[in-house]
Amino acid sequence: MSHSNPSTADGSDRLFKCERAQCGPSRVLHLRKIPLEVSEGDVIALGTPFGKVTNLLLLKAKNQAFLEMASEEAAVTMVNYYTTATPHVRNQPIYIQFSNHRELKTDNLPNQGRVQAALQAVNTAAVHSGNMASGGEGGLLAPGQSPVLRIIVENLFYPVSLEVLHQIFSKFGTVLKIITFTKNNQFQALLQFNDALIAHHAKVALDGQNIYNACCTLRIEFSKLTSLNVKYNNDKSRDFTRLDLPSGDQQATMDPGMAFGAPGIMSSPYPGAPGFTPTLGFTQPGLSMQTMPGALGPLTLQGSVGRMALHGMTPPGVHAVLLVSNLNPESVTPHSLFILFGVYGDVHRVKILFNKKENALIQMADSTQAQLAMSHLNGQRLHGKVIRVTVSKHQTVQLPREGQEDQGLTKDFSGSALHRFKKPGSKNFQNIFPPSATLHLSNIPPSITDDMLKDLFAGMGYTVKAFKFFQKDRKMALIQLGSVEEAIQALIDLHNHELGDNHHLRVSFSKSTI
Repeated sequence: MSHSNPSTADGSDRLFKCERAQCGPSRVLHLRKIPLEVSEGDVIALGTPFGKVTNLLLLKAKNQAFLEMASEEAAVTMVNYYTTATPHVRNQPIYIQFSNHRELKTDNLPNQGRVQAALQAVNTAAVHSGNMASGGEGGLLAPGQSPVLRIIVENLFYPVSLEVLHQIFSKFGTVLKIITFTKNNQFQALLQFNDALIAHHAKVALDGQNIYNACCTLRIEFSKLTSLNVKYNNDKSRDFTRLDLPSGDQQATMDPGMAFGAPGIMSSPYPGAPGFTPTLGFTQPGLSMQTMPGALGPLTLQGSVGRMALHGMTPPGVHAVLLVSNLNPESVTPHSLFILFGVYGDVHRVKILFNKKENALIQMADSTQAQLAMSHLNGQRLHGKVIRVTVSKHQTVQLPREGQEDQGLTKDFSGSALHRFKKPGSKNFQNIFPPSATLHLSNIPPSITDDMLKDLFAGMGYTVKAFKFFQKDRKMALIQLGSVEEAIQALIDLHNHELGDNHHLRVSFSKSTI
């Protein structure tokens, strides 16, 4: 194969001259390892964050494509960005490099009508969303549209850093600047993309999503600002286009080589990762991606995911084993702890310490569920005592050796049928609430009346203050007890209680009152 440098690409085998050779900058990019099911829009979408895409040649049979940008500058920015964050198309990694062609000539090639239609659709949408408008301070954008998003994080159970936001939003395009702050006791951020179209796509896809399972919910709207003025590069603000900015407050300045999510952009809050965990749909060499039950796969942001976790997002520094102290040794059992902590995650093992029975170790399915259980149950009253829940130094709960005296204090629940979250995408992820005096009851058979349920709770010594069935679904009800402590004990005693007709009562905490 010749290694001459023709000026145009015509679809012949000459297109692949640059596959093994490193080519200089060109506005034509060579994409390899393209999946067979890829569409023209999928490939064009890779380029639109960096500028206008002017042509495309898709060679599905060879798993390759050529993408022509409007300018060489846009192509250089795109290649530099994807050098540090491998792009994925249809969940498969692809590879991008400069082509040795200076432009694409595809007028006489088959199937180019679809390409031109896809390009026209993208460019039309860009004009309508302000992508073609001038940016910067006072830039003219379509009404209500801006490249700057205002982000509020609700249900902030875990710290959310500037790096986490960059990791999530950079999946949609080039993030230029981020400023984080606290206002009205809420963590907020302003994030600037390189154009309003990308900001619009990110807003549509991420508004209402949870960063971690059942918490850290993103609320996103367009900012009235069209550009951000960042003075310092530190843990509160960052201008990714100005790595020469000071850090302020005598903090160390950033290494100029660290840009656009390169490993080491800041010391990571994630154990074992040199930078931060991979962004949605991207993977970085050397970084491990931890997937949680129910977490989204790469690039999957459709369906019933509003309360699920963004893929790859694991809270910092939390093991899956909890230490529970100040228990009542006369009343506590492995089963009672399994039921209570099982409200916030799937409990795999419980060990009440043999020589110190007021303490127990509880191993959850993952660190996210451990953090949820700790944040909700620490400081609650159980069996008349205020319990303390902290992260244990242990990474697993060891089962007793054969013949070792244990008195039934260690139980393995990993195969239990009572796990609430073992089904990916379970609706139970949407119904995780702090302990309350009002309990949510479900799986109630038609033969059970309100008096029967009230008598069930009252007969076990609980004070029933109020009860009502759901108006539209009598399989569910709310019952209000005398205190939160009563409700905690009632949940332990009556969750999975046999009601007849092969129906077992399901009990959880409710956010509602009667």
